[in-house]
Parts: sequence; structure tokens; C-alpha cells
Amino acid sequence: MSRTPNSGSLLPGRLHATGEVNGFQIRPGLFLSNGATLVPGGVSFTIHSFNGTDCELCLFHQADQEPFAVLPFPEECRMGGTYSMIVFDLDIQDIEYAYRMDGPCDPARGLIFDRTKFLLDPYARAVTVQSIWAGGERLGRTYHARVVEDTFDWGTVHNPRIPFSDMIIYEMHVRGFTQHASSQVKFPGTFAGLEEKIPYLLELGVNAVELMPVFEFDEKAEERVVNGQKLRNYWGYNPICFFAPNMDYTAEPELNRESMELKRLIRSLNENGIEVILDVVFNHTAEGDETGPFFSFKGLDNNIYYMLTPDGRYYNFSGVGNTLNCNHPQVRQFILDCLRYWTVEYRVDGFRFDLASILGRDETGSPLSKPPLLESLAFDPVLSHVKLIAEAWDAGGLYQVGSFPSWNRWSEWNGKYRDDLRKFLKGDGGMAEAAVQRICGSPDLYPPDKRPNATVNFITCHDGFTLYDLYAYNAKHNEANGWNNTDGFDDNNSWNCGEEGPSQNPAVNALRDRLRKNALTVLLCSRGAAMFLAGDEFGNSQSGNNNAYCQDNEISWLNWEQLERNRDFFDFTRRLIALRKAHPVLRAATALSRCGWKDLSLHNNGKAWNSEFLPETRQIGVLFAGRDAADENDDILLLALNMHWETHTQQLPTPPKGFCWHLVLHTSEENPFEPAGFNGASLEMGPRSAAVFRLIPPGGII
Repeated sequence: MSRTPNSGSLLPGRLHATGEVNGFQIRPGLFLSNGATLVPGGVSFTIHSFNGTDCELCLFHQADQEPFAVLPFPEECRMGGTYSMIVFDLDIQDIEYAYRMDGPCDPARGLIFDRTKFLLDPYARAVTVQSIWAGGERLGRTYHARVVEDTFDWGTVHNPRIPFSDMIIYEMHVRGFTQHASSQVKFPGTFAGLEEKIPYLLELGVNAVELMPVFEFDEKAEERVVNGQKLRNYWGYNPICFFAPNMDYTAEPELNRESMELKRLIRSLNENGIEVILDVVFNHTAEGDETGPFFSFKGLDNNIYYMLTPDGRYYNFSGVGNTLNCNHPQVRQFILDCLRYWTVEYRVDGFRFDLASILGRDETGSPLSKPPLLESLAFDPVLSHVKLIAEAWDAGGLYQVGSFPSWNRWSEWNGKYRDDLRKFLKGDGGMAEAAVQRICGSPDLYPPDKRPNATVNFITCHDGFTLYDLYAYNAKHNEANGWNNTDGFDDNNSWNCGEEGPSQNPAVNALRDRLRKNALTVLLCSRGAAMFLAGDEFGNSQSGNNNAYCQDNEISWLNWEQLERNRDFFDFTRRLIALRKAHPVLRAATALSRCGWKDLSLHNNGKAWNSEFLPETRQIGVLFAGRDAADENDDILLLALNMHWETHTQQLPTPPKGFCWHLVLHTSEENPFEPAGFNGASLEMGPRSAAVFRLIPPGGII
């Protein structure tokens, strides 16, 4: 067998064997290096089990299901609960590996060791079986790991380090973004396909992409057929391995080079000033509950890695069978190791934590006031410059928007922003004050020392209606998912504008278009980071499906033909993004304005300087005033919203001497960025419309 190269080794020179196991030369391994690590002449295999009694390393030829060699770890290769052994002269191009762990079997205590089961290395850098999306039959196959040799050259590329409040986040699914034939990329549905679309992202103007799960998951899990359509685990919120990229997303086989394509994608995005945020799922695994598969954590330390009830069953705060015991020291270290790995080896810029409230529960599921895991991540030096974004709720009913433990390091998906703005934007009464709070950075939720770095504002995301569907459907239409439309949220705060689904009525379609523009205007003129769902910028629809987790088809794939059909909406979004970038005062508080106006002021019910809220208030005005550090000029804009179904006048504050108001956009107009009818002092705002005004300083340029 050929020897492994020395490149990437942790130790200089050829090491010497100190023993032999079943015909293989071995020596004690690198106990502090997790997983499979290349060393001169061999591979160090390291795995941990607190309660295990014996461990075997199983070696397989590529694609075989039975091992060609089984190597028990000798006593000198064990230190406490850590097993580490260097095996020499392995052909890493051919081998796959797994473990078998022996130990007590007492299910009532959560101990379910089974020495007959092959176990996937939790620290595996690459997982076999997973190479072609939904390809081949996997029944009866077990997960193996591969040894990875990292030869990727990052060059001098560095992370953009965009200030948090400046972020314009574009949430996307790697496969769905380019899988449709209309994407016209060379490698649809892959990391490489996404890389081909970077010029599009630059034209749009976003400066961060949030990738739905790219850790290894099994898209064929729970595969079924509904109405002739094969449904799969499309979204990927069901992790198999936390250190391995999803090889289904690669355009070409990358044997032992995982994942060059993902690294090239991240490098290219960073080179173009676009940050990469990974959506990570540390709340559960694909092993499920008592009825689920047994391929990794269950066989290593089931009662440590999972939250268990007193009788050994699984707590289910994730809604999908099991819950990781995140604040156990061993699990906490595992998660920290994982995030450090992705930060160092893949240079990612941030992480969005799915159902993050689970990360703050103790082993019984009770919320902790100072969760050790969250504190560890907040103060870890390797992670000190990456964004940490929490989905601050879980499936067990713990809702922590505004109260997620943060140490001023954690930010939150602001679910209250989504809910409050959806209600206000469709004309609900009694929502004006809440809407103002959200637009101003949610000061009622976050103290001044946390704003504006605490909130990710969004109206749409992968979970729920697209922006197009938000104003085309009153109710979800998830029949294609096969659960009789019982899955997904019912409280969507949507409005179909008078007809359910697609309409041929020009008045209905015009109203829907205006409401979508209103929503984007508010989002991109709100303080804090802004996020929207890929495809919203050109009218992507999921036909009313608000839970398309299983739809690996045209329901979920972006249809790029819509970009040409809705080019005007794309241009509107692009110009809104440019407006946000041009005016720092929209994103966060700046230096005080020279003209003396306050940082924030209200102009409600159509009247200047009116901060009154009435139950029937549907017309608000938020004035942002500050100073642009680049040129020291005042940066003052007024966002005016009339969500009433009648026309109303919006008065503007009398400008300081020499200043004048300029109407930047008005969504009532056919061409919103080319509005007419403004007299400099007030505007007749059409029903359900938004407007943005800019105060032009003396000698300023419009």
C-alpha cells in the first residue's frame, strides 16, 4: 500500500511504529487531535467515549460494507476515555473507516452500547455514501468516514468583517438557488453553481449570504411519494455529521479533498466583499428517538450527547425526535471544536444557530440563566470576530427574542420584527407603535449598549411564505407535503388582497406589487441588520406552501425566468439596497446632526413632529437624523408609511434654513424612484403606500 504524503502533517519526519495490531504497524496517536489526522507515514485516529470499555477501528475499502481490517485499540493507545492510535502505510485514496464501541447496555440509564454497530466518527471531515444527490439505494448501508488531506491555498484573502448593522443578508438554499434549468449555470444545484452567480449577487447589492445547512445530512431520510412526487429531506435540518460538508453539493468528486468547492466559493465571495454565514443545527441529530437510526452518538455516549428523561427516553425540544445535551462539558467542547474548525479551515464569517434556545437548556431541559455553552462561544478568542446569530426560540415553547443570553456578542433573528411588521403592513389596527419600535432597532427589546448589533430584521425567511406569497394567500397551501395541510404555521399574518392565489385582476396584482414594495422599503430602512429570502427580489413563489422542507422540485427551486418577467421589481430592490448603503443613518445611530435635529423623531398621522399613537393609527413617519462621517454632511431621511386604505397627506418638518426636502421614492407611483407631485412641504400618499424623503443640505446633490 502507498504511503501518505507529508504535506499538512503536524509532526516532522517519519514516525516509528511501537507495535503491531492484526498485521498493521501502529503507535499511540495524537490524543489531543480529534478525528483522523495525517501524520508522516500514517494516520492518527482519535475518538472519545466516557462510558465505553473497548474500541475497535474498522477499515473498509472504498464502497465496501464489510471491513477488510479490524484493529482493537491496545491499552497504550487509550488514555482515560480517549482512544488514539496511529496506523502506518494506509492508502488514504482507498480506505474508509468507522468504529465499534463496547460498553454497558442499560437503556433505563441511557446506556445502549452495541459492539456490533459501526459508528461514524463525530469529527469526520468527510462522510461516504453521500456523493450524488438522492443517488443510489442506501437501505442497509452504514456511514463511514474518509481521511481528508487539506491542500487548499487561501492566499491573502481575508474576511470582509462588515459591521453588523451594515449587513444585508441573503438567505438561500445551495441546491435550490441554481437547480432550475433557467439558472443557466454549468453545475446546477452545487457550490460551484452558486459561485457562478456571484456577479448577480454583486448586481443586487447584498453583502452577506446565509447558507441553509451545508453540514452532511441525508436528503433521502423519510423519502416518500405524494401524488406521484418524490419528497425528500430537502432543507437539510437533520445533521449526520457536523464537521463534514455536504458532498451532494459538489459538482465533481472530491475524494480526500473535501470540500475544495465550498472553500473556493467562500474565498470568491469574500474576495468580492460578501460574507458567508452558515445555518448550523446543534439542537438535534438525524439519529432521532428510540425508533431512529443508530450510527454515531448513540453508540459512543448516548446518555451524554442527548437529553434523556429519567427512564432513558429522549426529550424532544427540537420537534424531530431528540435534543442534544449542549451544556454537558463533553458536548459543549464538541460544539466549540466544530465552530472553531469551520472558522479556521473554511474561513466562514458567522453562524446562525437553528432553534438556539435549546443551546441554553440544562440536561433536564430547564432554561439556564447563564448557559455555559453560549458563554463559551461568546468569549472564545478564535470566534471573536465571527457573527453569532440565534434563532431565539425552540420547539419546546421557549421564546427568547429580546432576552437571549448574549454578553453583547449574540444577535437574534428578530421574530417580533417579522410578526409586528407583517400585521402593520397589511393594515391591522393597534400596531403602529410596535412597528415604530421595530423600525428603530427595537429599543423596547434591546438596551442601547446592544443596539444595533442585536437584531436581524426580516419579514421573510425559508420558514414561511415567500414575499410574493405573503400578499397572494390568506392561508397556507401545504397539501403537496402529504400531511393534509396540517404542517406549517397558521398564523402567517398574510393577506391575499381579495383573491386567493394567482390573479388575473390588474387591480389586485397592482395592490400586491405595492405591498411587496412597501415591505422591502420598510425592511431596508430599519435599523439593525436586514435579511430577506433569495428570490424575493424577483417575485419567487412557492404556490402558497409555507413549509417546503420536503419539496426538492419547482416548488422550492428558484425559477430565474421570473427575473426577466419581474425585472422592474428586481431593479426596485437593487435601488433600495443602494439607498440603504448610501445612508448610514438608516442602519444605526451616527454622530449628531449639525442642524440640531434628534437622532430619531416621529411624524405620525400625517403631521410633522407628532409622536401620538391612536388605536386607529395606520400612518407613521420615522425621521432618522445624523451625520455622515465620510463628508461630515447631515444625513437625514424620513420614512413615511400610510397603511390605511385611503389617501392621506403627509406633512414634512419645516427644513432648516438652506435645506430642502427631496422625495426619493413613493410606492404609489408606477416608477417608485421617479415620483411626481411633491411640493416640498407635504405629499398626498396613496392608499397603502410608502415614501422616503431626504433632506438636502445647502449645496447638496440630489
